[in-house]
Amino acid sequence: MREKLNMKILQFQGVGGASGDMLLAALLDLGVEPAWLRQQLAALQLEPFRLVVRPFGSHGLHGTQVAVVEGSRPKTEDRKLKTEDSRRKAEGARHRHDRSFQDIRRLIERSRLPAAVRAQSVRVFRRLAEVEAGIHHVAVEAVHFHEIGAVDSIVDIVGACLALHRLGVEQVVVDPLPVGSGTVSCAHGVYPVPAPATVALLRGFPVLSGDEPYELVTPTGAALLMEWRTLEQWPAGSRLVKAGYGFGHRPLVRRPNLLRALLLETAGAGDAATEEGLLLECNLDDTTPELIGLLTQRLLAAGTLDVWTTAIQMKKQRPGVLLSVLCRGPQRAAVLDLIFRESTTFGVRELPIRRTVLARRLEARATPYGTVRIKIGIWQGAEVTRAPEMDDCVARAVERQIPVRAVYEAACRAATGGQAKPDKIRYSVLPGSGRRKTGGVAERKAGSAVSKNLSHG
Repeated sequence: MREKLNMKILQFQGVGGASGDMLLAALLDLGVEPAWLRQQLAALQLEPFRLVVRPFGSHGLHGTQVAVVEGSRPKTEDRKLKTEDSRRKAEGARHRHDRSFQDIRRLIERSRLPAAVRAQSVRVFRRLAEVEAGIHHVAVEAVHFHEIGAVDSIVDIVGACLALHRLGVEQVVVDPLPVGSGTVSCAHGVYPVPAPATVALLRGFPVLSGDEPYELVTPTGAALLMEWRTLEQWPAGSRLVKAGYGFGHRPLVRRPNLLRALLLETAGAGDAATEEGLLLECNLDDTTPELIGLLTQRLLAAGTLDVWTTAIQMKKQRPGVLLSVLCRGPQRAAVLDLIFRESTTFGVRELPIRRTVLARRLEARATPYGTVRIKIGIWQGAEVTRAPEMDDCVARAVERQIPVRAVYEAACRAATGGQAKPDKIRYSVLPGSGRRKTGGVAERKAGSAVSKNLSHG
């Protein structure tokens, strides 16, 4: 089976602003299946809730509207689809859904959601926690969310990250956002629009003055878009595939309460793509290896393209480390913040770079241990490289309780059209699995480095 993988790009156009439910609605309108999303969200093990998805139209445009309704008893449609404003007032009054950032992070990390979705969802909540900590002068880990700690906000954020993952989107463009005007009621009282958290999240991003006397961009919508945003504009020649229309719940005066998502694809599979980016580097000679390792992990978790270190000789004959970070332009501020806060450097070099990326596609290949996807690189119309998806190899190895190497070598043979039939070499189950060492059958090609002594009998 072949799965063509041109790079997918989303462009968000916030005609009526942006909120978590509008983002989720736009992604559902692009084709994410509501039944699949409900099944995935069940992994969070939240209090009972229902995800209500319905067609909606306003100002002559039509799309999708969503609402998260707590409880399992049926309610009328009017109560299902109450406005964002009334929901926030109600939650601010009740305070019964307060959760700390630590609570929400544990909730997500303990779930069975895809690893990439878990990581991205936690990063969105961390953004929110960091701005709340700055506003209220408390530690990030001590932040307690009020409205954002409610079930519907958690479902909006995690559901939107799931939907983005389901669509296979790799790059995101966000147009300037109208922020609205006036005041908004929340758990802490009446705040000006845009809310302080929204201001902090959108710092440095272009915004538009609002002609509507309402909050048009919520902190949840701002956090999601700023976490996803990777490009200033989509590459020339990209092909427009589809548009998704997500509607909010408050009727606006002069415009539809609408967020549109345009799905685009880059040029055909036979063409390599050229991307602009930044290379940020600094020399470190007084940062401990433990801190450098932690910084590397945090930079990767922040969504950078790559992070690496190189041993170097610095002035005064000091052994040092060159830290290199490859990222996209919109990630610059976040990367600099991490480097300066988590290392001892006094400066960072910034180099604009251009990289050429092979066009890719995936082929699912059968092995004796299950299906493994093979990533195929294409240059000037010809296949030049093939590699098994390591995450698939790890998953199959865990399922069979055998070494990852066995699955990887089987996938390599399947990728090149070799025989996938296993021979009599046997591997024991992995240590610590708690299962009897019956061993799983592994493959071996003549001359392979796989040892016949891997079985313990």
